[in-house]
Amino acid sequence: METPIDHATTAERTGGGDRRRRTMAIIAGGLVLGVGAAITLAAWNDSEFATGTFGSGQFGIEGSLDGSTFSSSPESPGKTLVFEVDADALAPGDTVYAPFAVQLEAGSTNAADVTIEALSAAAIAADLTYTLIEPTAFGCDETTTGAALVTDAATTASGPTAVFDLAAVTTPLYLCFAVTAGVGLDPSQTGAVTWEFAATSTATLP
Repeated sequence: METPIDHATTAERTGGGDRRRRTMAIIAGGLVLGVGAAITLAAWNDSEFATGTFGSGQFGIEGSLDGSTFSSSPESPGKTLVFEVDADALAPGDTVYAPFAVQLEAGSTNAADVTIEALSAAAIAADLTYTLIEPTAFGCDETTTGAALVTDAATTASGPTAVFDLAAVTTPLYLCFAVTAGVGLDPSQTGAVTWEFAATSTATLP
């Protein structure tokens, strides 16, 4: 005896399976769509830029042997000071004189603090001292007066000494070197002394 097939039950089961698969597919699709939405969400972005252009100022000092014609001599021995003719025939106690001038070069953007240092390894330098005077006009001899910036200093290397400042471009500061031979000066000696004026920039000029 054959058992009849329950087609309705099979259809229902088949339909139920299809519905379940569709439901799972929709859920799965929903999960995929949900993840995709999270990835593609965008934030707004904006930027602001600022650019500065920079350059350095100008700074320098220059010297003069005549008080009017200035030039830069940044390397030793620099300019040759014009002492009296007897500077090459000194005797103990003699003093010889030479004028000089220093100024801020044109275009300098900063003021300067200036130091001086005598630099000599010559044997004769051990018996020489110098005084640096600031007269009110260019010139230098035994009658010269003015503020003494350095007094009876050694002409051998002894470290820099602060002497003056420069606060205006192309405005000369006049100087007078007075070099004196000591009592221990030996005969038949020769040698050179170099003075270095070293400038350090300070405040910006108006």
